[in-house]
Parts: sequence; structure tokens; C-alpha cells
Amino acid sequence: MIQYLVEEELLLAHFKLIERFGGAHGVRDLKRIKSVVAAPQQIAFGAEQYPDIFEKAAVYACNIIGDHAFVDGNKRTGMAVAIMFLQRNGKRFAARPGELEDFAVRIAAEQLDVPAIAAWLRERIK
Repeated sequence: MIQYLVEEELLLAHFKLIERFGGAHGVRDLKRIKSVVAAPQQIAFGAEQYPDIFEKAAVYACNIIGDHAFVDGNKRTGMAVAIMFLQRNGKRFAARPGELEDFAVRIAAEQLDVPAIAAWLRERIK
């Protein structure tokens, strides 16, 4: 059974990242956070919109980064949340130094979609 993240976990992850790496605390819009939490669990016409575990992780990253859910630290938080989700569900993520940060910037700059993000994540599971 898939274990999803809850709103409080996203907020705590963001808080801890800002404390550790700097930036401004704060949520732009709590409704966006609620939407991020719900997105990986969406069902349309009786079928999961994101049936693959990597797609679900990618939705977390894509929506946090793309929707600018937080005042600052969206790229860091988006990637951290995606990895937290994968780890909670038994996946072990591994990336080279700097690779995670570079990919987060690519997501934002190139507006990468869920399949592209999911493929990148899938390639880095050990």
C-alpha cells in the first residue's frame, strides 16, 4: 500500500530546509499546499491519474516547483518531498553531488512535465 505524505510533513520539510540552507519562511497559499498533497492520489474516471510510484513522486516535485507553493525554497522543497515520498515507499534514491540541485533548476527553467521528472527519478533508484 502506498504511503502518501500529509500537509504537515511538507510544511516541516520546507521549514527545515529554510533553516538549514537559508531563505524566507512562509507559504504563499495554503490551498496550493493542500493541492500538492492531493495531486498524487487523484482518480479520474475510476483510474489513478498517476499509477506509477515515480509519477506520484514527480507530481510532488512538479507541483511544488511549478506552483511556487512557498515564499522561497520551492526547488529544494519540491525535490526533498519527492525523495521523502520515494523513501517512505521503499525506494533508495542516489544522485551525484550537485545533480539534484541542477535537475531542480531544469524543472523550473524548462517546465519539465511529470513523465520527464518521473523518468529522471526512476534512473536514480538503487
